[in-house]
Amino acid sequence: MTFTRRDTDETRTALHALEDNRSSTRLRAALTLGTNPDPRHVDALVERCAVEPEFFVRDMLTWALTRHPVAVTLPALLRELRSERAQARSQALHTLSKIGDRRAWPEITLALLTDADDDVARSAWRAAVVLVPEGKEPALAAALVTQLGRGGRETQLSLSRALVALGDVIAPALRAATTAPDPRTRAHALATERLLRDPDAGFAFAIEEAKRVVALGGAGGAGGAGQEGR
Repeated sequence: MTFTRRDTDETRTALHALEDNRSSTRLRAALTLGTNPDPRHVDALVERCAVEPEFFVRDMLTWALTRHPVAVTLPALLRELRSERAQARSQALHTLSKIGDRRAWPEITLALLTDADDDVARSAWRAAVVLVPEGKEPALAAALVTQLGRGGRETQLSLSRALVALGDVIAPALRAATTAPDPRTRAHALATERLLRDPDAGFAFAIEEAKRVVALGGAGGAGGAGQEGR
């Protein structure tokens, strides 16, 4: 960590405390640096995001970064999207979604949307939905639909929420996915359709109902292509 003469004692202490063994101390340090934003400290905050083990501290680091000028934070975060460290990519995407500056959109690549790391992919889905320019929603929906059936319940719920956030534009791509060869993909597509029609429906109920439909041969299964089995 590099200090300058212009750093106050409080700031110097906070910068050093970002590496403290105690999570409560790191949390206070991030709060201090966000309360007293200084563009010279953006790199230190971004670097800490990539290695910070505690979720609530990472969230405070993100908040601190949102307090700084976008002209400084945006380039630093975009560099992190090419990091070999999954957490660096994931946290940078999360922070970009909170900042909401659409100049980041070109960097939300298909590689990130399909990243092998579930945390990175989930962060990319959320960021993409926030940053997508008007008119690009159908292309984004088509990319996101390729991930249907991926991962466990948490990952599938994240993807469904991202798709539903795009609105009715997802309907054609989602309908096509209900006839996919993979039963997990079909079930996930059906559950997402249910959430699109009824946002208040619980995902657990929707996915279990969709699995029953697929098991009975509905929505692309044998004996009922295109039917919902009801």
